[in-house]
Amino acid sequence: MSVNDELASAQRALDEVLRYVKRLEQQLGSGGLEMRRVRMDADRLRESLALLKEGSSPAAPKKPQLVPIPDTPYDNTLWTDSDDEGLGARDRRAP
Repeated sequence: MSVNDELASAQRALDEVLRYVKRLEQQLGSGGLEMRRVRMDADRLRESLALLKEGSSPAAPKKPQLVPIPDTPYDNTLWTDSDDEGLGARDRRAP
């Protein structure tokens, strides 16, 4: 099976789970802690599956784009007002 077929199958199974959760809520009420947890877990699964579908679309990039970092030294003016971590400012004494 392809990834799309697997996702569609998972969506159908999740839809069925959501139907059963709704039936259980009607029978047991939705006020109990256990029922609220089951509802939240089912909703989280639905959201996670939707994210998985978005990530598996052909338009989504497979690898993160690499950003080249040059080997040349940074400009020293970037650090003129900075403090040395753990040492404090240059013109003041540490407490």
